Amino acid sequence: MDEQALMGLNPNADACYRQRALAYFEQLKESLDGWEVCAQALAKGVYSDDHIKFFCFQVLEHQIKFRHGSLTAAQQQLIRETLMKWLQAQLMNVHPEKPFIRNKVAQVLALTFVMEYLTLWPKFFFDILNLVGLNPNGVDIYLRTLMAIDAEVVDRDILHSPEETRRNTLIKDSMRERCIPALVESWFQILQTYQHTHSELTCQCLEVVGAYVSWIDLNLIANDRSEHVCVSERGDCLFEIVNKGMDPVDKTKLVDSLCQVLQSAGFFSIEQEEDVDFLAKFSRLVNGMGQSLVLSWTKLSKMGDVKVSAGTLRAVEGKVPLMLQLLIHEDDDISANIVGFCYDYLHVLKQLPALNEQQKTNVEAIMLAVMNKLKYDDEYNFENEGEDEAMFVEYRKQLKMLLDRLAQVSPELLLEAVHRVFNATMQNWQTVQFMEVEVAIRLLYMLGEALPASHGAHFSGDTTKTSTLQSMMRTLIICGVSEYQHSSVTLEFFETVVRYDKFFLVEPQHIPSVLMAFLDHRGLRHSSPKVRSRVAYLFSRFIKTLYKHMNAFIEDILSRIQDLLELAPPENGVPVLLSSDDQLFMFETAGVLIVNGESPAERKQALMRSLLTPLMEAFRMLLAKLPQEANEERQAVLADCLSHAVGFASRTSKAFSNKQTVKQCGCSEVYLDCLQTFLPAISCPVQRGPLRSAVRSFLHRMIICLEEEVLPFIPAASQHMLKDCEPRDLQEFIPLISQITAKFKVQVSPFLQEIFMPLVMAIFEVLSHPAEENDQTAALEKQMLRRSYFSFIQTIASSGMNEVMASQGAENIERVLFTIIQGAVDFPDPVAQKTCFIILSRLVELWGGKDGLVGFPDFIYKHIVPACFMAPLKPTFDLSDAQTVLTLSECTLTLHMIHLKRGLECIQFLQEYLPSLQVSPEITQELCQVLQQPDVKVLKNI
Repeated sequence: MDEQALMGLNPNADACYRQRALAYFEQLKESLDGWEVCAQALAKGVYSDDHIKFFCFQVLEHQIKFRHGSLTAAQQQLIRETLMKWLQAQLMNVHPEKPFIRNKVAQVLALTFVMEYLTLWPKFFFDILNLVGLNPNGVDIYLRTLMAIDAEVVDRDILHSPEETRRNTLIKDSMRERCIPALVESWFQILQTYQHTHSELTCQCLEVVGAYVSWIDLNLIANDRSEHVCVSERGDCLFEIVNKGMDPVDKTKLVDSLCQVLQSAGFFSIEQEEDVDFLAKFSRLVNGMGQSLVLSWTKLSKMGDVKVSAGTLRAVEGKVPLMLQLLIHEDDDISANIVGFCYDYLHVLKQLPALNEQQKTNVEAIMLAVMNKLKYDDEYNFENEGEDEAMFVEYRKQLKMLLDRLAQVSPELLLEAVHRVFNATMQNWQTVQFMEVEVAIRLLYMLGEALPASHGAHFSGDTTKTSTLQSMMRTLIICGVSEYQHSSVTLEFFETVVRYDKFFLVEPQHIPSVLMAFLDHRGLRHSSPKVRSRVAYLFSRFIKTLYKHMNAFIEDILSRIQDLLELAPPENGVPVLLSSDDQLFMFETAGVLIVNGESPAERKQALMRSLLTPLMEAFRMLLAKLPQEANEERQAVLADCLSHAVGFASRTSKAFSNKQTVKQCGCSEVYLDCLQTFLPAISCPVQRGPLRSAVRSFLHRMIICLEEEVLPFIPAASQHMLKDCEPRDLQEFIPLISQITAKFKVQVSPFLQEIFMPLVMAIFEVLSHPAEENDQTAALEKQMLRRSYFSFIQTIASSGMNEVMASQGAENIERVLFTIIQGAVDFPDPVAQKTCFIILSRLVELWGGKDGLVGFPDFIYKHIVPACFMAPLKPTFDLSDAQTVLTLSECTLTLHMIHLKRGLECIQFLQEYLPSLQVSPEITQELCQVLQQPDVKVLKNI
């Protein structure tokens, strides 16, 4: 062999040597007898370098794969001898070959097997087994070869030609006849020999069994001897056996026989088993057996075989005691593994016409297990939740699914069980551990979803359910458990109170005590920030539902939460009780209380002013400080605080509605004062982005709340916002102008005529700035700005305010129109293209008639009609994309509108224009005929 070329096989070799090695590899592959040099080197063990050995096997593999049929009988015999000699040499090696060499050998042996087993080498397995015996090196190669054969012959994920599929079927049939019993015997011998000394070989062997079990006779595997070995080895082999697709009756017999073997071997004695890893695998196996039996029962029930399905149901229920033992196991992983079977069993019970006593007992046992397993343990870290805590939360979700299914099987039983546990715990909550108290309240909370009611109306309808829930809620509030000193119990109390907030419509006398719980050390002033944060949100929900019952408490509540509504200036360093996000809920709650109270408008105005004045004062003070601050980090903190102030004021306005408008509540003046206070922030020379964003959001709200009263503020605000703006600023400003346009229409026409071109020019200016080639963020910002621009034009056109554009002068109008044509044709953005065609269609409708804009008909024929054909002809116009299909639809409607406005003139133009696009006379004629039909759908189809 070319020794210099072989040097290039080393990964650290120079590029020239590696190139030479590659060329040599190709030469040996193409040579008719070059492979024989490699075979000889392997058989004699000439080379010790791993890369050279791998190289030789690659050459051999190529020969077998692509030239086996053209080899002489002597050459085929040489390949067999080479492989067996190499294998024999491994038996004497102290150290086995590297895994990548062993895998390659297994692939070469598997390829040889596929080519020769049916004709030249029927004793393939017997020859290998006789050679390797139980030698660990030999057994390793043997097992790897079996897996490689599985990949070549059985693996369904690999696509095979019809010829290969036929060959593979013949190979499997032949193996079943000739050698499978011998292979199974070899697996058993390997497992028995190496179960305590070579765990890697044992795992490999079980992997082989799991792979082959899908197509060999199960009776060879599913017997006492094999199962004892399989389970004692903690393998997944039995799981594969159980999951094998087969006749439901046979599956039932198989699972039952497995269970007998496992039980006689002592595997059902779970209490005595200390190996948690084993129990985790065992629970997975029991889950698989149970689910397989349930599937068999389902199939048999559908077939109407009552007798056999009853037998299968008995088999299912025979596994329930074992399932329950695993479900209540202290290790949550073991318990979680059996949830699937438990869920499916309950689904079976749900389908039965009635439950017998044993089934009712099983349901109760599952309920008790779920209730018990829902409890937190002592190690759960509530203040700093990590991975273990996250896993328990997920496990709790699985248990909730079981509880919901239990409710479907027997709602009365569940309600009774929860009632019993709840009452027993609440009677002694002072002396019970936190996890017992938490889970008792949690169960009451979970009933809200397990026993659903329309729109949360749990306290009307079914009297048994209503009275039980009402009794539990009454107990929850009266027993004083809200004083329990653990955050999990506190949170569960408030969550439950809010879930069942409609209880207080039935028994409003409990509202004051619950309000106090929200407002004192149990709720908003709790020592845990996590509890305070959640309670702020829950309090907001509670007030929104029960605002009609709050009239007597409004001013007391506002007084008690006053310090929680203060804007925390960043410089005072005092720790705050609530974050700014939490405060948003508090301001919204305050707004709801003020707006929905029964006070006269004057009182509402006074309360709203006292709520918002401190915000405005703090805002003015901080805004004055901001430009004087040199430190950028400090600037950002101040800007953040200013943004929060605007956000809080904005959030209070969410309380208003059509029934309680700002004007009716006498609060217009307060919000106009807020506007005057906040608007100067948009011309602040520093931190423009966050400040402008906050003020823009406030303006959006005020357009809805103050309506035309906001209009005097819009022109000045717009002028400031258009100065020195970034793409994102413009992109966020355009929806504001669009909102004003859509809402006020003609009222804002003069303002729009004035601002239209400055806004358009600002957009053009930003879009004209070249972006770096690979700057995806800049490209996306430009795309979004372009969309916003077209959306703005669409809003103006759709609002019937064509005078806004018409008054801009011919040159400016033309410039804008060209951008729309460009957007429809040149940019591969179907969202923007669709908008552009909607604009064009609307403009044709407005200006395309006899009394339309001067010169517009020429523009239609020079640009709009061509755009309708050029856009779909673009290579980027992808009709498999839903947005592009919508674009095509709008394009069609534009053509239809042109014909509607221009009539025969349009048809004559198309008859001249379409041939220039190489459109045949027949298609041109058909299109022109269809265009003249009133039904647009026909045009869309063509």
